[in-house]
Amino acid sequence: MESERSAIIELHMAGKSPSEILKLLNIAKGRRAFIYRTINRYKETGDTVDKPRSGRPCSVTTSALKKVVRERIRRNPHRSMRKMALELNISRRAIQKVVKRDLGMRSFKRKKVQFLSGSVKEKRVSRSKSLLALHAIGVLENTIFSDEKIFTIEEATNSQNDRVISTSVSAIPDKFRYISRMKKPLSVMVLAGVSAVGRTPLIFIPPGVKINAKTYQELVLEPVVKGLSQTMFSGQQFVFQQDGAPAHTANTTQDWLKHNIPNFIHKDEGPPYSPDLNPMDYSVWSILENKACSVSHNTVAL
Repeated sequence: MESERSAIIELHMAGKSPSEILKLLNIAKGRRAFIYRTINRYKETGDTVDKPRSGRPCSVTTSALKKVVRERIRRNPHRSMRKMALELNISRRAIQKVVKRDLGMRSFKRKKVQFLSGSVKEKRVSRSKSLLALHAIGVLENTIFSDEKIFTIEEATNSQNDRVISTSVSAIPDKFRYISRMKKPLSVMVLAGVSAVGRTPLIFIPPGVKINAKTYQELVLEPVVKGLSQTMFSGQQFVFQQDGAPAHTANTTQDWLKHNIPNFIHKDEGPPYSPDLNPMDYSVWSILENKACSVSHNTVAL
């Protein structure tokens, strides 16, 4: 520790910033405050030695404990601090100090991702490269991204950041504390598309209508998509994109597109399982849902 402090001061005297020192000494980002404390102590006292401390000396976070914790995390980084504290018979606070202060680590939430087989990964790479090549020569400039989403009458919520401010849980009124959920809430399917120059109207699928190749062509492609060259792109050609839903990849739908939309992304050209390539999927729908479903509704009717 003392040699590390000396190295920090040497770099500081050489004009290096704390961020540069962090990189040069390969110090964990979680210990950035340690660099600032060392520099400030040197400025105040001309030395790097710790100030005398009151109270009992730290006897739990020994080097042996740090080694044990580091090894356990290496073997299983999913191990919780609470469980490690129980296994080592020490307080959870002591474990947190070792992990955060001494080892420079933090806890991160695990993320759910789409399972991708080897063949799917290969298709994603090859098809993405093909689309990038088309984009490089301007072929994809006028792309219309389409998608569908089911909206319910329930209030939209995000468990990650949906919070209620109050002095205590018991003080929160029920209407703010709870979000009601039904087994089968009323819902409506909506289809739409966006491009760099505009958007399509929202297409509401009538209740009870199941989207298959026939209804998709009759309710979406014929009345809306077919005329986009004139209504949105001022007579210019455009590229139509859709996901891999059965109604979209059906042979009759693909044939309809070949005869009516000169440029479209064929079912064998789009990277599979790639919602992050469609702004409707990763952005537009969530914005619309947050506004339209900020509160619950009694009906799906406008």
